[in-house]
Amino acid sequence: MTTTATSPHGNQSKKATASGWIGSALEYYDFFIYATAAALIFPQIFFPKGDPRMAIIASLATYGVGYVARPIGAFVLGHWGDTHGRKNVLVMCMFLMGFSTIAVGLLPTYDQVGLWAPALLVAMRLIQGFAVAGEISGASSMILEHAPFGRRGFFASFTLQGVQAGQILAAAVFLPLAHFMDKDAFNSWGWRIPFLLSFIVIVVGYIIRKEVDETPAFVDVDAKGEKPKAPMVQAVVESWRDMLRVMCCSLMNVIPVVTTIFGAAYAVQPGYGIGFDKDVYLWIPVMGNIVAVIVIPFVGNLSDKIGRRIPIMVGAIGAGLLSFGYLYAISIHNVPLAIVFSLLMWGVVYQGYNAIFPSFYPEMFPTRTRVSGMAISQNLGTLITALLPALFVAVAPPGATGIPMLIGTITLAICVVAAIAAFTARETYRVRMKDLGDVNAVPVPKAEYDRLREQSMAGGKLQPASA
Repeated sequence: MTTTATSPHGNQSKKATASGWIGSALEYYDFFIYATAAALIFPQIFFPKGDPRMAIIASLATYGVGYVARPIGAFVLGHWGDTHGRKNVLVMCMFLMGFSTIAVGLLPTYDQVGLWAPALLVAMRLIQGFAVAGEISGASSMILEHAPFGRRGFFASFTLQGVQAGQILAAAVFLPLAHFMDKDAFNSWGWRIPFLLSFIVIVVGYIIRKEVDETPAFVDVDAKGEKPKAPMVQAVVESWRDMLRVMCCSLMNVIPVVTTIFGAAYAVQPGYGIGFDKDVYLWIPVMGNIVAVIVIPFVGNLSDKIGRRIPIMVGAIGAGLLSFGYLYAISIHNVPLAIVFSLLMWGVVYQGYNAIFPSFYPEMFPTRTRVSGMAISQNLGTLITALLPALFVAVAPPGATGIPMLIGTITLAICVVAAIAAFTARETYRVRMKDLGDVNAVPVPKAEYDRLREQSMAGGKLQPASA
């Protein structure tokens, strides 16, 4: 059976992609305004002011706490996505993220309630981490399972394009506040505005996501009575090797940690003495993300031509090498050079990994355990990288020498591990949906695959996503 580009299925492919893009953008806006605030403002308002170094470490540690909750969220939300459907879990993630972020914007400061301030901050970050754990795996699975055969990499890449757009929005909201507001006013109440604006997440996200149908692949599994009672257990039993690969590949989260978390603290916090203005530094990840938004669909499309593994490996090694130059540019207070390295490392090279994992990861797992398998293993990997900001500050504290070389070496080593994990994986881009997760699956012959893909791109008859 085939379906045309103007069929209900074709419309659902577009709706699913739009839902994944906008939902990811809004949820990661929430997640990254916290990351931005943790690096720029939280050390001064939520922690004791006596020791700047300890305040920076403690603030970045609260950022990492969000990742501690992610494996728990992955277990619960992955289970929900594999037993109740992709659409259902994505709406749940949106509500949890939106309300917890609004709550951060209403929290009292350390001067007002003492230690209750960081305690409440940690509690809200835990809820954020729990919620975001199901977003990427759920959105990627939904888009992938709606996408036509031969174009899964392209369509799924929009999940991460939405994430990058959310980061642009997160930093962009802070830019006018940090630039135009009086410092005391910004520290007192201005920083709360981006968090309170998260009300938009709840309204807009719900309106969009309610319009998307459940995926054909999940409906088929449900109709056949193949939904597992314990998808996490089944994923571990059937796909533990691929879960380990995903976990190791997910260590690539070290690059955004270096760019937006440690890099921000290194550049702007008084203890390091670099002296970047906050509003100037905020433009660096914004510009990198703008380039990333442009690059991502092209890389996703490329992966539909040459496969997933090669771009991921090139992106991992290349971004790890460029981290040396990026940190060096910050260390010598060279803003133009820092921007150039950010554009190359984060905006271009890192997207070799970032644009492709939304198709590469879910393609490793069968439909019945797809969300659980990806969510659990990916979030375990990112949990490890969440500890890195505090570790980086601990091993390279204010006043230390050789920070670019030390942090760059750690970053490159982690990227090499991710590249090796991708190298050991099987290629999946020519495997049909119904055969994904089967280690013995036979890919569609290249000539036939290219023909089907060309038909899809021309808007002719498409293979349905469930094929």
